[in-house]
Amino acid sequence: MEHAVEAQPAPASHDLRRARNHLALELGETARLALPMALTQLGQIAMMTTDLAFIGRISAEAVAAAALAGTVYFVGFTFGMGLMSAVAPLAAQAFGADNPAVVRRSLRVGLWAALLLSLPIMVLPLRGERILLALGQAPQTAQLAQQYLFGLAWGVAPALWFLAIRSFMGAVNRPEPVLWITLAAIPVNAVLVYLLIYGELGLPRLGLFGAGLATTLVNCATFLAALWFATRRRPFSDYHVLARLWHFDWPLMRQLIVIGAPISMAFLMEYGLFSAAALLMGLISTTALAAHQIALQVAAILFMIPFGISMAATVRVGHAVGRDDGPGIRRAGLVAMLLGMVIAALLTLTVVAARFEIARFFLGEAADNADATIELAANLLLIGASFFITDAIQSIAVGSLRGLKDTRVPLLFACIGYWLIGFSLRYVLGFHAGLGAIGVWIGLSIGTAVYAALLVLRFRLLANAEN
Repeated sequence: MEHAVEAQPAPASHDLRRARNHLALELGETARLALPMALTQLGQIAMMTTDLAFIGRISAEAVAAAALAGTVYFVGFTFGMGLMSAVAPLAAQAFGADNPAVVRRSLRVGLWAALLLSLPIMVLPLRGERILLALGQAPQTAQLAQQYLFGLAWGVAPALWFLAIRSFMGAVNRPEPVLWITLAAIPVNAVLVYLLIYGELGLPRLGLFGAGLATTLVNCATFLAALWFATRRRPFSDYHVLARLWHFDWPLMRQLIVIGAPISMAFLMEYGLFSAAALLMGLISTTALAAHQIALQVAAILFMIPFGISMAATVRVGHAVGRDDGPGIRRAGLVAMLLGMVIAALLTLTVVAARFEIARFFLGEAADNADATIELAANLLLIGASFFITDAIQSIAVGSLRGLKDTRVPLLFACIGYWLIGFSLRYVLGFHAGLGAIGVWIGLSIGTAVYAALLVLRFRLLANAEN
């Protein structure tokens, strides 16, 4: 009897070990997917930073024009990014269900959507000067911005095609080629930007147009490299992604639009939120605006790692949905959120500890009113500590929900968290409570926390329903 009593806990112990093994396996798979995805995002930032550094050597007016040009360009391009993001859950669920035909069709409709979208998106940069003049910008700056936009406009289609292939590669558990392509593109981009801006090696001096043209050429090259991997290298070539390319798949295209359009709207809402924050800071003071830009740039860099984990979460949750694995769905989402929260907390502690040094690095001691701006930027980074963590959680939670093809309710949550609560609090705390820039960031942090909480609750509800 004693032996029988002692043997009773064994099944529970076995279940516990099995659960731990599942968690460890999920953590390893998520990290393996997320690392190249996050490094790819950092590579994109490196190219943008290189462009800005070379443009800055032209003149201060050129930097201002490039900023305005980027605003015009990214409004349309951000919408396209949302639809390309929908390729990932479609392909990931098909991969999990062992349905290669739908994996191929998911990429095919993504390529078609990118082509059809690129045409209206190009209208914005090609008419950029008129748009900026209508918004009250200085004629000379608008003219310079148009030069940059003329170079950028022609790269919209290849850039969106590259994003579609990137989503496909991630969905089949092979994101590494996109990272290799991006790393190779960084020095190529730097050389092209330098040569075309300044007219070296016998090339014409093209200025801002040359910077935009260099970006377009790099977009074409990265797309062609990704297409080569997708068609010539296994396991991608096993899917025959260009088979029946001219067959327009209306049913799957409708799914892409239903899933992707809310993602696009959420991207635009977030983009508009930070643009509105900059406008509020500008109403407070130039010092507040400069400090805000420094803190926001730090937030953008920190965001790249959670964003990579978010993309991995979309894939892992999608795989679990495809194989009809309810516990796997919950495990994939919650492990990704925990991983992102831990990494964001560690990075945030580093930023808080080095906040004054970071502000000095971005600003420099010689700038006008440097001491006041550095102090305010450091305070914003301190207040932003909670924002950095909740921003990571919301990103990964929304990625997990995309794996479930749930994008419309998160869009509603973005309206509530970001705008109804977040923006209202920023305005009240910043202007009526007299907290200025500090109040704006407190409102931003609270709104993001509400958004993150709603997303996590939504994921838990849907994941439990899949069991």
